[in-house]
Amino acid sequence: MSAPLLPALLGRFRWDALPFVRAWENPNANELIAAGAGALVVAGALFMVVLITRLGRWRWLWTEWLTSLDHKKIGIMYIVIALVMLARALIEANLMRLQQAVAIGNPGLVAPEHFAELFSTHGSIMIFFMAMPFLTGLINYLVPLQIGARDVAYPLLNAIGLWLTAAGAGLMMAPLVIGRFSTGGWSGYPPFTEIGFNPGVGPDYWIWAITLGSIASTLAGINIAVTIYKMRCPGMTLMRMPLFAWTSLCTAILMIFAMPPLTVATALLALDRYLDFHFFTNALGGNMMHYANLFWMFGHPEVYIVILPAFGIYSEVVSTFSSKELYGYNSLVIATMAIAVLSFTVWLHHFFTMGQSPSLNAVFGIATMAIGVPTGVKIYNWIWTMFRGEVRFTTPMCYALAFMMTFVLGGLTGIILAFPPLDYIVHNTLFLVAHFHNMLISGTLYGLLAAYTFWFPKAFGFRLDERWGKISCACWVIGFYLAFMPLYVLGAAGMARRTPAVMETAYRPWLYAAEVGALVLFCGFVALLVQLWVSLRNRAATRVFAGDPWDGRALEWSIAAPPPEYNFARLPQVDQRHWFFDAKRKGAPYAPPARYEDIQMPKNSAVAPIIGIASTAAGFALVWHMWWLAILGVLAVVATVITRSFARDTHRLIPASAVERMERTWLDAVARARPIPREMETTPANAGLAEVHP
Repeated sequence: MSAPLLPALLGRFRWDALPFVRAWENPNANELIAAGAGALVVAGALFMVVLITRLGRWRWLWTEWLTSLDHKKIGIMYIVIALVMLARALIEANLMRLQQAVAIGNPGLVAPEHFAELFSTHGSIMIFFMAMPFLTGLINYLVPLQIGARDVAYPLLNAIGLWLTAAGAGLMMAPLVIGRFSTGGWSGYPPFTEIGFNPGVGPDYWIWAITLGSIASTLAGINIAVTIYKMRCPGMTLMRMPLFAWTSLCTAILMIFAMPPLTVATALLALDRYLDFHFFTNALGGNMMHYANLFWMFGHPEVYIVILPAFGIYSEVVSTFSSKELYGYNSLVIATMAIAVLSFTVWLHHFFTMGQSPSLNAVFGIATMAIGVPTGVKIYNWIWTMFRGEVRFTTPMCYALAFMMTFVLGGLTGIILAFPPLDYIVHNTLFLVAHFHNMLISGTLYGLLAAYTFWFPKAFGFRLDERWGKISCACWVIGFYLAFMPLYVLGAAGMARRTPAVMETAYRPWLYAAEVGALVLFCGFVALLVQLWVSLRNRAATRVFAGDPWDGRALEWSIAAPPPEYNFARLPQVDQRHWFFDAKRKGAPYAPPARYEDIQMPKNSAVAPIIGIASTAAGFALVWHMWWLAILGVLAVVATVITRSFARDTHRLIPASAVERMERTWLDAVARARPIPREMETTPANAGLAEVHP
């Protein structure tokens, strides 16, 4: 079974590329785990196909979702991808912690190569296919609503970005069923990923998945920035935007400038592997430090790409559930811009130990510590926003409070790592693993989950179950401390990161605690699913069609929940930062227009799905050296783009009569709704109309 099958057609595919065949030939724990994971993917895909077929929903799925150019639906699809990938990453995290807990003085459950695949996929997924799609989805959904726009600047480009992200995610999932994934870590460092050291398909899967994901993120960044610059409603100056829109703008600029170095790095690595170039080899003129610099020119801004939107989310959540205007808005905007600029000046601190001079390390160490200043400003402002506010401990607010405590602790350990001499001691230990999870779980994941809970009623028209939301939040917080605080101790004691087995028995209690923490984190994800199921079941009693369940301030709360396709029947004309909030206090927040007009929206298009499917085929073919399929995939992408450029009938009109009918239905519901005081906002009495306080 080791000979290639029909090389001209199937490239380097062999039967033993299938985990099921490997498990049949060698039924040990390592291969059975791999085969079980593959079977789970196949069974999950078959289940979805059967379910959709049985419900007769293929046409609905195609016309209402897959070909839609509505920014709100695209945002939701981004988040669905992120949650699916989060499930896989959490399972892998549990397996890694379990392996280290049982492999004390013995080999444990999985082979070292399999363990290396686990930490490579876990890191790659969490950064590129969980955090990035989640935040891009939120920005897609919310920013046009917050700035009073009907759509994004480039709806088709938006859909293409989504489908390229899905293509990359598909290539991340494929090695579970066919082949193996890279063992080179989430950073894909050569020489581990060079052809001379790793000739298998794993690094190629990583290269093409990351390349597609990075191109998608660059397109998303361009689209978001142009949307904010060009499509704000009349009167919406930059300094009147909600803080989430500001952090989205800074994130988009970071995406535009930080993602191309990553695309270049993976493209050059592909040239090394496919065409025997030597950009990053240790001989023939190559230098792997070029890769390290290119990767971290992306890598450190990436930290802030995934954290800045969360800062915007916390600003909205803290202000809303403290019933106060955000303290120090101007300073928060300045701090956001300062963080965005400084994030490009510190990439070298990721490789203090790789041969620079002490003077250069000192410069980058000082720059790293400087980022703590604007970050501290934000924490200070959020605390002052809560001070003397009417704080409600809802689920999003609980995430925000957990973030503040946890993020400050993580920031302190970041200051430790900013000292090059201390970094030399703990750089390759679990201390570093604990630090970046300390920043990214509280700084990003808590924020994304807070946003999911906070804006879910706006997106779907009913509230999420509060009790299960708090159970999930508790699991994420307790699980984090159990899983990662022991890693600080283990790292300080000298346990190296990415170690599949250990010989030091004194590590045992800490490794057991970390494994329990990983299980609790997974319970947090399960609780999220239960929360969704319970909320769907009870949605008739928790509808918030009126659209303003939390007494919000920004424009997204001034329309129905869920919003109509056109967002606003008449574009708002704002004259201050909290225009909707002020209109509620004046008693006229929902004034209908004098007359309704036709609204032009983009038509559905199959272009993005075709490009996504063709890109997936091309990437898969390049991994397996199926050159005919790779050529067909690339030609399909080019032909689709050229054909689309000749299309002229790309928009459709929503008649004024239809707009008026939908708006009157919503305004009647608002008139019938009973204003709800804040202490009752999580009860079934809340139909989406918050009681206005002077």
